[in-house]
Amino acid sequence: MTATTDTGVGITPSATRPHVPWRRRLPYLLLLPATVTVLALVGYPVLSAVLTSFRQSDLAQLVSGETVWNGLDNYTAVLSDPAFWQSTVRTLLFTAACVSTSVLGGLLVALLMRHVHRVVRGVLQVSLVLAWAMPMLAATTVFQWMFDQNYGILNKTLVQLGFPSFAGYSWFSTGLSTMAVIMVLIAWQSIPFVAFTLYAGILGVPGELYEAASLDGASSWQAFRSVTWTALRPLVNVVTFLSLLWDFKVFTQVWAIRQGGPDGGSTTLPVLQFIKGIATSHFGIAAAVSVLMTLMLVAITWQNLRLMLRAEEAE
Repeated sequence: MTATTDTGVGITPSATRPHVPWRRRLPYLLLLPATVTVLALVGYPVLSAVLTSFRQSDLAQLVSGETVWNGLDNYTAVLSDPAFWQSTVRTLLFTAACVSTSVLGGLLVALLMRHVHRVVRGVLQVSLVLAWAMPMLAATTVFQWMFDQNYGILNKTLVQLGFPSFAGYSWFSTGLSTMAVIMVLIAWQSIPFVAFTLYAGILGVPGELYEAASLDGASSWQAFRSVTWTALRPLVNVVTFLSLLWDFKVFTQVWAIRQGGPDGGSTTLPVLQFIKGIATSHFGIAAAVSVLMTLMLVAITWQNLRLMLRAEEAE
């Protein structure tokens, strides 16, 4: 059908509206600059690390500017090093402990904020914000003083409570105890984010659901399982996923506490990468460790995403 104007000229409908294919492509064209920018900022470092992992990139090569390709030699050196596998197992266990402690602690704090008095809740929230806002190095220094062998307040408190064996006890004498201290530090810094996120989810639960559960004779545990947990499960999955990403690559606190000591007992993969790349100037090997870490993290997060999507489909 053709429309006519005052001048009698016919105008087809296709001439009066934009071309449909261009309208469909417009959102992608608008996203193109941001996509290119992100790929440039993220993709270039990743590509550079991958290429470096196939080169002999020591201090001599950096000074001379010479490019020496050595194939899979860096990966062979890393995978045949027992320290790498020890650090891998330590990193996985440390990550699992940090994530579990942070999520469980944050969930308990979120439930506590729902039940305490408004004044107590306000004080608790301010304390959480202050703990969350403290810089990493400042918090690490505080924890070092708290767990100090001679002047730490923890040892003195335990002695006063009737545990004289903790007088002069060194919390950093073994790798296991050092990692335990670091885990407490990481959880202390992570719990505020988890608690506020889950508390926001709790506030979104309608009060009528709790009233209905109470009328049905449900106990506190049954009300939590059927009402609160059902509403919080997606948020718990999200904070678990984010904590997994953050805790797997923790470096600052581990290095600041004991530089991976004693005797490598607290060396995680990020610390091992730093030691290989900076301390010994084997940047090719450090790049290989970085690539292997990325592949591990992708595998872990992919499995976590699959479980999250499967849980959503089941609901």
